[in-house]
Amino acid sequence: MSSFPVLNVGFSNVVFVSKILTILLADSAGAKRLRTEAKSENRLIDATCGRKTRSLLVLDSGHILLSAIRPESLSKRLETGDNHIGEGEEESED
Repeated sequence: MSSFPVLNVGFSNVVFVSKILTILLADSAGAKRLRTEAKSENRLIDATCGRKTRSLLVLDSGHILLSAIRPESLSKRLETGDNHIGEGEEESED
């Protein structure tokens, strides 16, 4: 078992749990501003693999990570420590 817990943010992309400050819903006005600022400052990390962005993770380095997984699913993964990908979780486009 790893001594550094990681969170699967989709499509086999992981981030160290200790680096996450917050998880935001991508459609909120504040999240959209953060995304725009991060892109202009080259601090944006896209882990969506071309899917719709559903959540933004703010990292302690100031980077903004985009994920195609819903914030609720990511927080559940954090709480349970289970990084298993639910059936259809990454494929659905809603």
